Amino acid sequence: MDPLLIVGILVVLFAVFTVMKSVRIVPQARARNVERLGRYHTTLKPGLNFVIPYIDRVYPMIDLREQVVSFRPQPVITEDNLVVEIDTVLYFQVTDPRAAAYEIANYIQAIEQLTVTTLRNVIGSMDLEMTLTSRDTINSQLRGVLDEATGKWGIRVNRVEIKAIDPPKTIKDAMEKQMRAERDKRAAILNAEGQRQSQILTAEGDKQSAILRAEGERSAAILKAQGQAQAIDEVFQSVHRNDPDPKLLAYQYLQVLPELAKGQGNTFWVIPSEVTSALQGVSRAFTESLPQSPATREVSHEDRSTAAKEAAQAQQAAAEAVAEASEADTGTGPRQIGPGAVTPDALAHLQDERPQEERLQEERRQSAP
Repeated sequence: MDPLLIVGILVVLFAVFTVMKSVRIVPQARARNVERLGRYHTTLKPGLNFVIPYIDRVYPMIDLREQVVSFRPQPVITEDNLVVEIDTVLYFQVTDPRAAAYEIANYIQAIEQLTVTTLRNVIGSMDLEMTLTSRDTINSQLRGVLDEATGKWGIRVNRVEIKAIDPPKTIKDAMEKQMRAERDKRAAILNAEGQRQSQILTAEGDKQSAILRAEGERSAAILKAQGQAQAIDEVFQSVHRNDPDPKLLAYQYLQVLPELAKGQGNTFWVIPSEVTSALQGVSRAFTESLPQSPATREVSHEDRSTAAKEAAQAQQAAAEAVAEASEADTGTGPRQIGPGAVTPDALAHLQDERPQEERLQEERRQSAP
């Protein structure tokens, strides 16, 4: 091959390589530092950039986005001399690529060590219980210290989070027992409160039920008394409105007498002395004649005979009522005692004692045409 051709090809390749070395494309949210002859010259921005090959040295890209770094658990001693393992997560962002490259050699390692030392200082002033319940306080203190220290490195710490706090196993067992006891206590308290509330509600329900039952019984008694009073008043008004004579009352009195002897436990029956006068009134009611009106005088002889028969039947019914009242004398009913004891013979005797004039008037009425 011709040497001149080989040289030409080499020159073309060198030129192409040189052009490629002079062109740098930087992605968005990235940055690259450039040194010219060993000295910081500029920082390449996102997009197309040109440098002088073989004179400018371009360093690797620096990510300007927010980054998350999780550090391994670190042993930390609390104020009450307990060793706990704390796992932290750090959120930071590079704000100055030049400072991040030239102010510190490895900013990730520097942030990790600074986080560990600051965490030990903060946790060393707290006991275990405060450490477990004060995560927000620890996070804010760590962020303040780290942000102040990393500011000159061109780094901004946005957040610091404690991912886990692991106390020793013995402490975990004790804490579990304590939590179980607290839960049992709360459960017992809630159960007692529930029973108390249930008993209170039951007592209130019984009270209301008793009150309502008493009010119902009172209303029922009032209505019953009012009904009885109204019934008595109706009977009283009816009696006075119809104006019954003593004869009717005496007959009703005699009808009630047999009811007194119907009880199975009655061994004797006391007839009051007023029965004699009542029987006399009944006898007189069925025997004596009523005053005749002009219309009565005009009644036929057959009507008079019918009236006489009805009077005789009524007289016989009165005699039977007296006979029922005197069953004690025959041994089939209760025994009659007292000054007013009455027999059928006594009733006949009372009937025979009617005035002679009344008999004569009755005979004249029966014989009249």
